[in-house]
Amino acid sequence: MSAQTNFRRAFSGKRVLITGGLGFIGSNLARALVALGARVTIVDSLVPEYGGNRRNLAGIAGRVKVHIADVRDWPRLPRLVRGQDFLFNLAGQTSHMDSMSDPQTDLDINGRAQLAILEACRLHNPAIRIVFASTRQIYGKPDYLPVDERHPLRPVDVNGINKIAGESFHLLYSRVYGIASTALRLTNTIGPRMRVKDARQTFVGVWIRRLVEGELFEVWGGEQVRDFTYVDDAVEAFLLAAVRPEAVGEVFNLGGPPRVTLQRLAELLVEINRGGAFAVRQFPSDRKKIDIGDYYADDRLIARKLGWRPRTDLRTALARTLAYYRKELRHYV
Repeated sequence: MSAQTNFRRAFSGKRVLITGGLGFIGSNLARALVALGARVTIVDSLVPEYGGNRRNLAGIAGRVKVHIADVRDWPRLPRLVRGQDFLFNLAGQTSHMDSMSDPQTDLDINGRAQLAILEACRLHNPAIRIVFASTRQIYGKPDYLPVDERHPLRPVDVNGINKIAGESFHLLYSRVYGIASTALRLTNTIGPRMRVKDARQTFVGVWIRRLVEGELFEVWGGEQVRDFTYVDDAVEAFLLAAVRPEAVGEVFNLGGPPRVTLQRLAELLVEINRGGAFAVRQFPSDRKKIDIGDYYADDRLIARKLGWRPRTDLRTALARTLAYYRKELRHYV
């Protein structure tokens, strides 16, 4: 039986809530769930800095419910979680620099609001199944490569500290209250519908925007090694984590082959784009302080337990993303 067949059986007719659902990964997840026959409800604050965009629902807008609401608005949470079968919790503040300049807001969204969501579930829907979007940023600068789930958690910025808290709340509520939760530690997810207006979500978005606009883009440092996950592969991991009992109470790294230096990534983008230019610059001092250096994930645990492996090679991921923004850029700047 195929994974898609299993997913259809698991999600068809089920009520699914996606926080941050107008954002990059959330909207791609919504599209997949609609195709599987789920009854999808989206919660998004549409705060301009956080990546939500109504264009992300083009073609499915009439098939989902959308609540413009902020997860910091705690009194609204019980009504939103009540009756839902699944919760994909992707609401968050993702900018590392913003977390350093405005740490209280980052704490409110990535810490306090996550606890409030879980309390709403405990009190009003303890049978809900939750998958939480965590991040590789919580590891900080790696002691060894590839980084597995046993690596020490030593974040280099406020965002990483608060994401640890959010992840830990989910695992605690799973262990103590039986609210079945899984955390996925994402790494450099790329693809259609990602934020390209600025680097709050990913630097790759800014590179792609400048390429499409015919402008030079900057590569800071260039020697750092990274891995990248295409958004369709990330969506599959979320779906698997939601339906597989082996995932309950677990944390999984996502990765994506191959690992490349940032300079090589820039060269590949220009090559795929059949034109463009970039300049390698010295790392800005304020960002250098919170740069993690080389990082790539050991994703063997999720492969072994859930059978997940990235299907999309880097060249294909970049080509699909570039093609999307050649058509859609005006909706994202």
